[in-house]
Amino acid sequence: MIIPPRNIKSSAAGVRSSCGDNEAAFGIEGNLADTPAMDKLWEYVSKAKSESKIHKDLAGNISSSLLLDDTDDWFLDNVLISLIKEYKDEYPWRFENQSLTLSGSNTNVFSGNEKAPFAISTMWVNFQKQHEFNPVHHHSGIFSFNIFMKIPYDWKEQYELPHIKASNSPSAGNFEFLYVDVLGKINGYVYRLDPTCEGLILLFPAEMRHLVYPFYNCEEERITISGNIVYDI
Repeated sequence: MIIPPRNIKSSAAGVRSSCGDNEAAFGIEGNLADTPAMDKLWEYVSKAKSESKIHKDLAGNISSSLLLDDTDDWFLDNVLISLIKEYKDEYPWRFENQSLTLSGSNTNVFSGNEKAPFAISTMWVNFQKQHEFNPVHHHSGIFSFNIFMKIPYDWKEQYELPHIKASNSPSAGNFEFLYVDVLGKINGYVYRLDPTCEGLILLFPAEMRHLVYPFYNCEEERITISGNIVYDI
């Protein structure tokens, strides 16, 4: 499904803000809940914990982040390649304008086989505690992805906290993309998160600005996985 979805204001994967039509669409959304991919990702997280592979190059104001290894390119081949193909099909003009195609590349290059010209350059897991946040930032590479592994809070409860309820722009616990419309206005596309969002994966251009707001009154960690995709050349 594209981001923002066509004429959809909410879905089972959390509640999102409305952006009207899909002229400003910029990414692809999928759901990995109850799939082998989630089991594989938790395996990666467990291995990273045992090896203490600390991720130091991070924009986030968070206390714990670990590097992950995509063993034998399993996640790339079984999940990401199909999402990239969907991006290419949904945004052919942008795909070409971003110079994402390789001259003379095999027409079946997006079949998920070994000829795929993409690779994961960096993949990491963030363990975000209450009050921690990720400021506005972008990634390196061609595409980036974000996966909500564990959301220990409900945005509705976060919005009822006194200091949030008093705000005219409640944002506690949200994930937000920022983009500029044709008039130069900065708009936000918001994911208001709760446990139903676990397994949601977002694929988007690496230069897309986004941020993560802090959550409160919850001792559990919010766990997300992110990564960057580059040419495998």
